[in-house]
Amino acid sequence: MAKLVALYKHPEDEKAFDEHYFNVHGPITAKIPGLREMKVTKFTNSVMGGKPPYYLMCEMIYDDAEALKNGMRSEEGKASGKDLMSFAGDLVTLIIGEDA
Repeated sequence: MAKLVALYKHPEDEKAFDEHYFNVHGPITAKIPGLREMKVTKFTNSVMGGKPPYYLMCEMIYDDAEALKNGMRSEEGKASGKDLMSFAGDLVTLIIGEDA
């Protein structure tokens, strides 16, 4: 399994972020070919106390690195990336990993 993980810092306007993320961006991303599963986690607390460093995480799970790469190169993957940069380009960190 290969994963593309998106970590989002806290937005200034959480309500507007959530509205766009869950009603626009999520549905665009869900259409990417080869995407097996998409898990979204909204962080609520930090174990060390205080506000967690990230607001939200999305794990996008693919069969393997090749499927992930092909998904990102697809029209749907490009549309997701374009939308991401339009509303959260300064908030998001994208990382790729594989199950150990």
